[in-house]
Amino acid sequence: QVQLVESGGGLVQAGGSLRLSCAASVSAFSSRRMGWFRQAPGKEREFVAAISFSGTVTYIPDSVKGRFTISRDNAKNAVYLQMSSLKSEDTAVYYCAAAAPYKPAANYNSVGHYDYWGQGTQVTVSS
Repeated sequence: QVQLVESGGGLVQAGGSLRLSCAASVSAFSSRRMGWFRQAPGKEREFVAAISFSGTVTYIPDSVKGRFTISRDNAKNAVYLQMSSLKSEDTAVYYCAAAAPYKPAANYNSVGHYDYWGQGTQVTVSS
């Protein structure tokens, strides 16, 4: 059974930092592109980061570039999202996602690229 469990969310002041973790119970973890998305109330789910199978390539959109970084530890079946210089507009539920093994990178920033999702962790940034 596939399970992705996010942790590390919480309440933080603007300008602060948080590190989100995603523990993955999924076959062939090291062969899956992993992603992070977020969803604020009343808005669509938004791509915030992705990382290649080995972790050598990361994809960060301009909206969070320079503030968010993604990493993974294939030995621990885990992926992380380090967030710094947080702003009130970063407030959202953050989701971890896993793509199919060896899936080509096309559309890595779309919800449909990923097969499995976690339940999400709330991040609230107070101004």
